[in-house]
Amino acid sequence: MSGQKTVTPTANSLAASAKAAKGRGLPPLEKWNPPFCGDLDMQIRRDGTWFYEGTPIGRRELVKLFSTILWREGDKYFLVTPVEKVGITVEDAPFVAVDFDVTGEGESQLLTFVTNVDDQAKAGPDYPIRVERDPETGEPSPYVLIRRNLEALIDRKSFYRLVDLGQHHEGWFGVWSGGQFFGIIPSDELP
Repeated sequence: MSGQKTVTPTANSLAASAKAAKGRGLPPLEKWNPPFCGDLDMQIRRDGTWFYEGTPIGRRELVKLFSTILWREGDKYFLVTPVEKVGITVEDAPFVAVDFDVTGEGESQLLTFVTNVDDQAKAGPDYPIRVERDPETGEPSPYVLIRRNLEALIDRKSFYRLVDLGQHHEGWFGVWSGGQFFGIIPSDELP
């Protein structure tokens, strides 16, 4: 035995570690390599609501703090501090893009998305927009990359605004941002 006491992570211990490690900006998660401590009963629902042990986390600042230590490896999500790494469940995307600003027009247009945890991302080559369509219903699920391979589901009202900005380009209907065209649907599939 190493003589070390085994510690079971909790939301409180993760929050304390995250606060202690937090400086300006996002913590350097890619530099941390803590041991995996198991799964935590924490879930992020499709609407962006965070739950701990089946109860919604009502403190916005705590959700924002947890969001800064969110890490994705393949299809799995973790909360990572310098000393702990715990698995959590994410129903769809970990964030929701709740609004965006538009500057410019056409190929010079820039879309800046804001998430439910106040992250911002300027859509373009480094922060692409993608749209998945349900194979049965054809219903679109639009996403934008926010940071560190973490995406935000673009909410319905924002998606409708994107569609209003849409243009046809090379057989696709979509939007321009950051000098890149992002296809939403093939032009010939539009009703």
